Amino acid sequence: MSARDDARVTAVLGPTNTGKTHLAIERMCAHSSGCIGFPLRLLAREVYDRVVALKGADRVALVTGEERIVPKDARWFLCTVESMPMQRDFAFVGIDEAQLGADQERGHVFTDRLLRARGREETMILGSEALRPVLRNLIPGIEIVERPRFSTLSYGAAKKLSRLPRRSAVVAFSAEEVYATAEMLRRLRGGAAVVMGALSPRTRNAQVQMFQAGEVDYLVATDAIGMGLNLDVGHVAFAGLHKFDGRRRRRLTVAEMAQIAGRAGRHQRDGTFGALTEEGDDAFLPEEIQAIEGHRFPRLDWLYWREGEPDLRSVDALIASLSRKPEMPGGTVTMLRPAPEALDLKVLKRLADDPAVRAAVEARGRGNVARLWAACGIPDFAKLGLDPHARFVGRVFTYLAHGHIPHQWFADEVARLDRIDGDVETIAGRIAGIRSWTYIAQRPDWLADPETWAARALEVEERLSDALHASLTQRFVDKRTTALMRKIGAGAGELPVEIAGDGEVTIDAHAIGRLDGFRFTVAPEARAADKRLLLATAEKRLGTERRRRAEAVIAGEDEAFALGEDRAITADGVELARLARGASLARPAVVLDPALACLDTPLRERVAARVRDWVTASIARRLPALAKLAEATRAAEAGPALRSIAGALEAGAGVTPRAPLTASLDALDGGARQWLRRAGVTIGALDLFDPRLLKPNARAWRQALIAAAHGAAPPAPPAGATVLPRGTPGAMLGMGYRPLGAQAVRVDLVERIARAAHDARAASEGGARGAFAPDPALATSIGLEPETLARLMAELGFRTASGDGEGATRYVWRGRPRPKPVTSTPARPGNAFAELGELMRAH
Repeated sequence: MSARDDARVTAVLGPTNTGKTHLAIERMCAHSSGCIGFPLRLLAREVYDRVVALKGADRVALVTGEERIVPKDARWFLCTVESMPMQRDFAFVGIDEAQLGADQERGHVFTDRLLRARGREETMILGSEALRPVLRNLIPGIEIVERPRFSTLSYGAAKKLSRLPRRSAVVAFSAEEVYATAEMLRRLRGGAAVVMGALSPRTRNAQVQMFQAGEVDYLVATDAIGMGLNLDVGHVAFAGLHKFDGRRRRRLTVAEMAQIAGRAGRHQRDGTFGALTEEGDDAFLPEEIQAIEGHRFPRLDWLYWREGEPDLRSVDALIASLSRKPEMPGGTVTMLRPAPEALDLKVLKRLADDPAVRAAVEARGRGNVARLWAACGIPDFAKLGLDPHARFVGRVFTYLAHGHIPHQWFADEVARLDRIDGDVETIAGRIAGIRSWTYIAQRPDWLADPETWAARALEVEERLSDALHASLTQRFVDKRTTALMRKIGAGAGELPVEIAGDGEVTIDAHAIGRLDGFRFTVAPEARAADKRLLLATAEKRLGTERRRRAEAVIAGEDEAFALGEDRAITADGVELARLARGASLARPAVVLDPALACLDTPLRERVAARVRDWVTASIARRLPALAKLAEATRAAEAGPALRSIAGALEAGAGVTPRAPLTASLDALDGGARQWLRRAGVTIGALDLFDPRLLKPNARAWRQALIAAAHGAAPPAPPAGATVLPRGTPGAMLGMGYRPLGAQAVRVDLVERIARAAHDARAASEGGARGAFAPDPALATSIGLEPETLARLMAELGFRTASGDGEGATRYVWRGRPRPKPVTSTPARPGNAFAELGELMRAH
């Protein structure tokens, strides 16, 4: 990694819950390339998924000891600090949780990245405020930005497991203590999710998802949750304040306590922390509480250091360079301390005393020194201890010194671990074992076919992870409500009922059902013996909540309402009513959803009135012509002829044939005709119609009104279609298409052809009685077949002229066809839908 001399180096310091990691992701994504090093494989995977959502899977890489996803065009890398590709050039480089430079086991890695990892344009170091003095001294010219915590973190006193609030995380410091605590929570509160650094990402994500989704309200974890993992935790409870750090059992530092406690609260929601005991060694001291609440911790004035680019000329030179004391410009070393001897160096020294290893190294010189050092970096996932782990590493190196690890050995070891039987501890042990082989498979030159074996090892790890998640859930989760009833032993009115934002109804953290809108559904797992008491309890709270929701509907803005499928009317996604047959097509009835029967009658009527008002306003806005026609049918001053025409047009949803209305049209005076034109009605040669009602933006409401009036609506024609084959969905007059022979033509285009024909007739030689040939271009552009055009011309009152049959067909006017006799009563509504019953039966 290289940087320009003027490249920006920024430290973003502050307590947890400050959005530091989110800021680093934003800054990295703003550059043309970037890399961020994280303390945990789990955290690197979590951020990788977020960046993939922003940049795409083909541009983002994930590199950890056990997982390597590097697309050919990858530009943004998410890594563990140990796996950061130090030889690549990135515009942006970030280092997360940099205060871990003071960690005894891994601190030298973080320190090395602080000193050597640089972005070409920008470098960002994330960490605790305690880093400020050491960064000032180690990195001249660094810009330090302080990020305050978004929410308040306060001491919530000691609470027993049985008294923990919901959405709590209990932190323990050994797998045995985690399992014991989870078992107690299962008995006391119904269950808990389990999160440990030793879990695979797949198991950890499944457990976290169970907690985040509310399937359990408690989480038991190791201190791994303190490293930036995003959890919806309101309270953090410490099962103890001591841990074994690999050398001795010691009390947590205040900074470590704060790092873990800081997981409580999310963004601007406050959080609390506490212990499970008020007294003894595992209780918080007053000064510790004050320091955590005030984010005041001792400053770091040194970090652990080890040579980041060791001498690979020989084994002895390698050991010497790794054991060398830090040197700084000017001779000062006050800010850096030699790192304690880490596992990899211990293994190296142990193997250096093995003559066989020495001989293998000398056989190929410098290249084998590098291979030996790389092999010593294999983590002890299974916690075997120094001697067994060194023997395993020595065997790996012996193969590497002569080429590749034999695929048969690799395959046999992976097959031995590919079993999902056994208890939680057994499966967890197999996952630890497979992680070693997953790590080996990720090394590009350790196997002859690394991609195949990496996929095989990952497949086994995922299968074991799924089995471990299932075992953890089976062992530590029990949602049976009978235990709740025995524990409380009180009447229904004593039980606490809560309704979550997503509608889940719980009684003392036990889900009993869901309230979706106004409809309550009992959880299927609630036992029959419990349902009566649970429902009696819930009903009191549900009544209040339903009344609140009804009042919100009544007071809601029009924008909250919507017309859904099958004539359903919703408000904020909740179905309230359906349109049904009313006084006329444009005046439908509103039938409330049966779920609203839970409301008292006056409140239910107010909801119905609000829905009716919205329907009326929506019809007037979306289908203005239909609203005006509906008014005209009831207006005495309109006169019989206009009322008859308005009624037929309304019944046909804006389309009706002209022939049955001939007498009414002849009886219209000039004012009535002008009113129809202002209303948007076209009086065509064959049909009366409002072309706006055939547009796509009016279709949903038009279809709903037709379905309400007739019980069903014909299938809508394809949007924008001008001509349809006869018999296809929507090829009927009610949908705005006039059937003509083998085709159905949109009524506004029929009218255009009719006008063009009369214009051609008037312009032809001979005047009204002269033969003429209509312009074929219009019919062709619309898609009319010759037979359809001939049929249309006949309907319009033209007949074929006699002639020699050569050239385009010529027509003569024979006068408007004589309409069918019309009775003195108004036209029967719904003529445009005469085919509806037959069409619905066919479909």
